[in-house]
Amino acid sequence: MDSGKKDHLTDSLKILVVDTYYEDFLKTFHAERRDLATASYDDTLAALMAQCFGTADYYSRNLLALGDTCVDVVANDRLLQAKWAAEHDLPFDVTPPVEAVMRRIPYIRRFTRPSDWRLPALVDRIRAESPDVVYFQDLSLLEPWLADAIRPFAKLIVGQIACPPPSERYLHGFDLILTSFPHFVRRFRALGIGSEYFRIAFETTLLDRLVKLPEAYGAVFVGGFVDVHTQATVALERLASEVQLDVWGYGTESLAPDSPLRTHFHGQAWGIDVYNIFHNSKIVVNRHSSAAENYANNMRLFEATGSGAMLITDEKDNLGELFEVGTEVVAYSDANDLVDKVRYYLAHEDERAQIAAAGQARTLRAHTYANRMQELDEILRKYLR
Repeated sequence: MDSGKKDHLTDSLKILVVDTYYEDFLKTFHAERRDLATASYDDTLAALMAQCFGTADYYSRNLLALGDTCVDVVANDRLLQAKWAAEHDLPFDVTPPVEAVMRRIPYIRRFTRPSDWRLPALVDRIRAESPDVVYFQDLSLLEPWLADAIRPFAKLIVGQIACPPPSERYLHGFDLILTSFPHFVRRFRALGIGSEYFRIAFETTLLDRLVKLPEAYGAVFVGGFVDVHTQATVALERLASEVQLDVWGYGTESLAPDSPLRTHFHGQAWGIDVYNIFHNSKIVVNRHSSAAENYANNMRLFEATGSGAMLITDEKDNLGELFEVGTEVVAYSDANDLVDKVRYYLAHEDERAQIAAAGQARTLRAHTYANRMQELDEILRKYLR
């Protein structure tokens, strides 16, 4: 082991990663895993992380590999947080009376009265862990009073964002905000908040869990149809009217009753199921939300390529910095271009397979969470200094 590695391991960071999961996903998970009702906190958390929702434990497992200490908290999982509180002899109520919270956590009395059950539970957790870094994957959790309440127990409060930001009052509690949107870096810095460009990635251990499904797919789309995606949904509907497009997602209530996206709609898909859909698909169609503006950033870029599908995504100014366009991924300019290219690559299997293989190789070489956590460790140390 070289001296640099020794120095790193003897100076490990303690990081608390705080995330929130979609409520529909949590409800489904706990309904299907009633066997976990009496399981320990650690066993329940491990089962939840094994679902591979969002970034799951990709941060913690790769930071641990670097020698850091990292703990995952799913802040809006009531069952999970109740188990942690019970195992640490702390009271926990889903909707605690405000005055009881004030008595239990006296140092928040001078701040806004907490109305969200997650936040007093978070204060308890952060106080108990006393990490070097509290790392929020959901910026909207950091109410101004919460930032003040946890500051005595953390050296650095960090947020990460890849979606439209919450109102400015949530932002100023952060010492640093990381974002996969290059344009957000400038905007956060203009507010006097430290900010760095930090890309999303693919977790290579997922490859061991990919399986062949009974049904293979041609072109697929997995995603949402909420407000920030409305404009891009028009192109997807045009594609679905011309080519069979198998669709999974949420927010379908915003689609017209006769939307062609409903023709081959299969319901919601989360976590490992999404990766297996991509692994069994020839083409994954991607589009970015309006918040991305002219920049490519989203998780689907790396999930699709990492899983071995050919990615076709909307043209963005920086896409060529992430992949070689035309060789590792394919880009489309508008709905007509999208239809033409999906048709072409479905009809030209050798070319499609070659691009898919090149895209996967690029992701496994340059866009893994092992890569990103090395970058993150360096960024955090810089700001801690």
